[in-house]
Amino acid sequence: MAWAFDEYGRPFIILREQESKSRVRGLDAQKANIAASVAVSRILRTSLGPKGMDKMLQSPDADITITNDGATILEQMDVDNQIGKLMVQLSPSQDYEIGDGTTGVVVMGRWCTFTTS
Repeated sequence: MAWAFDEYGRPFIILREQESKSRVRGLDAQKANIAASVAVSRILRTSLGPKGMDKMLQSPDADITITNDGATILEQMDVDNQIGKLMVQLSPSQDYEIGDGTTGVVVMGRWCTFTTS
C-alpha cells in the first residue's frame, strides 16, 4: 500500500494487491455469473407462496431479523459478484415501480439467465 496525491493535493491509496488479481473471462465468467444468480434465487425461492418459510437473518452486529419478505432478505445480503449485486438491486426497483413482486422478479431473473445463456 502506498500513498499518492492527485493534482489538487488530495491523497489516495495505491493498493499493490490489485496487480496480482486476474480477471475471469469467457466461459468461466459466465459460469460464475450463473452460479451467483442461482445462489441468490435459491435463498429467496423457499419464501415464495402461501407455504413460504421464514428466514432468520443475523447482521454483523448480532441483530436478528425473522422474515419471509424478499425485499428485507435481499437488503440484508452482502453479495460480491456483480450479477448477484444486480439481482439484489432488482428488488428495490420493483418495489419502487410496482410495489410488489420483489421476490418473484429475482427468481424470474434467474430463469432468464438460464434461457439466454
